[in-house]
Amino acid sequence: MLIIRLSALGDVAMTLPAIYSLAEQYPSLDIHVLTRPFFAKLFINAPANVEVIGADFKREYKGIRGMTRLLRRLARLHPDCVADLHNVLRSWTIDTFFRLRGVKVAMVRKQRASRRKLLRNHTPQTNFVDRYAQVFAKLGYPIHLTFRSIFPDGAPGSPVEIQHPAIGIAPFARYANKTYPPDRMFRAVRLLASQGYHIYLFGGRGDEAETLGKWASEVSCCTSLAGQFPITDELAIMAHMDAMITMDSANQHLAALTGTRVVSIWGSTAPICGFLAYGQNPADTICMNLPCQPCSVAGMPECPLGHFDCMNRITPQAIADKIHGIVPPPLQKQNTPS
Repeated sequence: MLIIRLSALGDVAMTLPAIYSLAEQYPSLDIHVLTRPFFAKLFINAPANVEVIGADFKREYKGIRGMTRLLRRLARLHPDCVADLHNVLRSWTIDTFFRLRGVKVAMVRKQRASRRKLLRNHTPQTNFVDRYAQVFAKLGYPIHLTFRSIFPDGAPGSPVEIQHPAIGIAPFARYANKTYPPDRMFRAVRLLASQGYHIYLFGGRGDEAETLGKWASEVSCCTSLAGQFPITDELAIMAHMDAMITMDSANQHLAALTGTRVVSIWGSTAPICGFLAYGQNPADTICMNLPCQPCSVAGMPECPLGHFDCMNRITPQAIADKIHGIVPPPLQKQNTPS
């Protein structure tokens, strides 16, 4: 089987529970996963019958000539079937190439029309991990989602010493409408640290690293990891967290791959959009479920109504309370930052 999912980071991460479950339940099936080179790093401890193909569309496979080279490479695999988990123009080209050669192709249903209606009628959408499993079933390989973690033998060694109780916080997302206001998140960091939690901040290089470094310098028991480690090391660190706090972002899905429990915060999107991380409890989400929410399926630059109540109504104490329900606070102080 050839499986196609080219982007983005969080979406590729959501394929792993389905792909690993497929590989383990059909050990004689040779599975080739086509994705981008950076995303191939996610496939840690992949089953022996899974091969990940990293395709660089900016260099080696750029343009029409590059796609022709890629198709020739994929043709040498002689797949019996193709699972298109992306359903975009580039993957359609690959689908058509194999269909013309009599290869069975199944494509993930993105339900684009239904997703547009979702913004009006708030009808819950099927989670994408389940949709990926449905694609395999169409090809004759029904599966049970049995995946637990990319670290089946427990958390690996960490590049940093972790002190417990350890709470990881990834406060940023691609879109502003999916990001809890940084000043409020900083208050949540201070609040949790004052209650005896050890806080580990996750983020990217540049502005994110600068902001999180400042937070760590101002709060005791707070460490910024932003921009310091490759993604494989970040995943190892996440595996050691007692809980993670994330937005509706790639970090939500990365943490879920390690088996760590996630408190996810939702703004312009909502769990009913179908992107709740694999294996996570809907009760661990923080979502106001306002009449105007969700206003977007994947995120927007700004609130279309201007008030951003979906995030502004969430208090730092509400975030702390969610963590308390997962990891009891080691200290109960009377005067804590609000």
